[in-house]
Amino acid sequence: MSTSTTRFLTGITTTGTPHLGNYVGAIRPAVQSSLRADVQSYYFLADYHALIKCDDPVRIQRSTLEIAATWLAAGLDPERVTFYRQSDIPEIPELTWLLTCVTGKGLLNRAHAYKASVDKNLETGQEPDDGVTAGLFMYPVLMAADILMFKAHKVPVGRDQIQHIEMARDIASSFNHLYGKDLLVLPEAVVDEQVALLPGLDGRKMSKSYDNTIPLFVPQAEMKKRILSIVTDSRAPGEPKDTEGSALFQIYQAFATPEETAAFAQAFADGIAWGEAKQLLFERIDREIAPMRARYAELIANPAEVERILLAGAEKARAESAPYTRQLREAAGLRSLAQAAQGAAQTADKKAALPVFKQYREKDGQFYFKLSAANGEVLLQSKGYANPRDAAGAIAALKQQGVAALAGVMAQLETLDSAQQQAAEAALQQLLEAAQD
Repeated sequence: MSTSTTRFLTGITTTGTPHLGNYVGAIRPAVQSSLRADVQSYYFLADYHALIKCDDPVRIQRSTLEIAATWLAAGLDPERVTFYRQSDIPEIPELTWLLTCVTGKGLLNRAHAYKASVDKNLETGQEPDDGVTAGLFMYPVLMAADILMFKAHKVPVGRDQIQHIEMARDIASSFNHLYGKDLLVLPEAVVDEQVALLPGLDGRKMSKSYDNTIPLFVPQAEMKKRILSIVTDSRAPGEPKDTEGSALFQIYQAFATPEETAAFAQAFADGIAWGEAKQLLFERIDREIAPMRARYAELIANPAEVERILLAGAEKARAESAPYTRQLREAAGLRSLAQAAQGAAQTADKKAALPVFKQYREKDGQFYFKLSAANGEVLLQSKGYANPRDAAGAIAALKQQGVAALAGVMAQLETLDSAQQQAAEAALQQLLEAAQD
């Protein structure tokens, strides 16, 4: 992979029926993004996640087929991207367990979905965890494994998912701190502030919960019927109509070119009849959707072809995930016993020779850290920090930047004479060189 290539990873929910809002807001922009030369794209069907919400095996299987067919029909090229089913990658649950062992329960307690379930139970006088499965509670760790397995740099998400990316970063940092710098890549959330939010038939946001959607691949006649039912005002033909706040106009704009949109706006100003406007909207949408609808029907009728595509994608994905998981297993100590004695001796020698940072809390409630030489001599001693994260941040800066970071934390260190400073600088340089080996 070129150093200028950015890895994007997108998880696709395998429940529900996609509608025009999903297409405009997520599917179409994601497919367009996958065509960029500077992007390496990974798309996965999150069927493990689906088990948290759905316990109907038939529905799980059918939804996976429908969602896979939707994305393929919408133009996702499995030859250009890595497109796979989550459950076809056995390394993902293994990584989930490795991450579980470094994830604090307190972190998971703060997850929005879990907190919402607990709050709902408390409001109704039930036990806090009534009906809460371990799957729901552990959802953020599985999501972290999805992301970290393929070293994703960027993860496109909605605002409600930002917390999960931040948790993935926290979990990865904990793993790296224990087992080796840069083993896991820390991802970043990408939120598209310009994402199109389509109104539904009643003018509110198009959403299955409002029962106001236009399903993406319903038959042509059914789509037309839905479009004709879009709520409009009572203005008669010939009366000028406002584009502002018009669900009909906003949906048209999401599919049309700027020139087509301008012409449609002029038609509103000229008093176009609502029936005629809805007919134009139907024709414009159908022009884009009809070819995809035909391809979708072909795929649904041939599930073996969809299965073949997904298994080919899994093979491509596992070419990366299998060796990477072996590397992570070894880092965590899950190694061949034949190498145990040699590895332990090497690790002991290496650790014994290196200076060590230690962070701790004193009875005054303040947080401190010190840097000690291999013989126990204290080389650096901090003053108290009110916040443990500040102390940890100072340690991280000194580890990552060495002597260059010393000036930035000097005010929070006990005074050093020239000999002590030289010894501390030498120790920091030793740690920096060891981290780079």
